[in-house]
Amino acid sequence: MFIRAPEAHSRSFFKAVSWRILGSMDTFVISYFVTGKLVFAASIASVETFTKIVLFYGHERIWATVPWGRADQIAPHAAPHVAPPAAAELAVAAEPAVARTASRPKSVKPKELAL
Repeated sequence: MFIRAPEAHSRSFFKAVSWRILGSMDTFVISYFVTGKLVFAASIASVETFTKIVLFYGHERIWATVPWGRADQIAPHAAPHVAPPAAAELAVAAEPAVARTASRPKSVKPKELAL
């Protein structure tokens, strides 16, 4: 029986296979260093490839049903709070651009500042 999850079964399967290719290469190298024999290393890597694809696939399907930490499950109120603009800011934003530039004070040049 398959677990219903928002990811396609094919996606979970191909993720399992690609991860196992990498993992099996690692297992082969480690097995060779431990045993010193290519036949033993290849045997170990071959067996664990198939068992771990099945285990990873099941693990992936179970985790796909867990909403914790998924971006599509974050509630809007959980997003960082940004304060709405104040009424004065809204009024300035609604003014025509010409009126805003005409009412601005001229900038003071640095040499005119009194310390």
